[in-house]
Amino acid sequence: MDHAIVIRKANENDHAFIFELSPRLAEVAQLDWHTDDAVQEMQDNYISEMLAQTSTPNTTLIAESENTPLGFIHVRTGKDGITGENCGTVPLLAVLPKAQGLGVGRALMAAAEGWAKKLGCRLLHLEVFASNSKANSFYQNLGFKPEMLHMVKTIE
Repeated sequence: MDHAIVIRKANENDHAFIFELSPRLAEVAQLDWHTDDAVQEMQDNYISEMLAQTSTPNTTLIAESENTPLGFIHVRTGKDGITGENCGTVPLLAVLPKAQGLGVGRALMAAAEGWAKKLGCRLLHLEVFASNSKANSFYQNLGFKPEMLHMVKTIE
């Protein structure tokens, strides 16, 4: 990509693009104890909640080049589970497959970190499916370290 990546606040016109990435987000979950339809419904509902008005400070940012969206990130404030202090939390980051490896995710994460820092947050948390090894490697390369692992077992 020869053109600069621009990060801007998402608006209502971006909602269709954000939902367009939902199947990709659901696909990488690889949760064999849930049906694909259940995972997709969860992902769509999660995006709907993310885009809804709330009193919790949050923002959704779009990365684009030449007015073409390439990815998005959602960041909000939360409470650290150990100290209870305010922290930033990134529950969703998605980049179009054709734009992966071009610095789009890195630019979005830097913008989310800057947003949280402006609010006085010392920590930035994120959520990622354990099976998403590509994303886990990406986040670890940015300096994130696992703190807690939520595990699930199917009982029959």
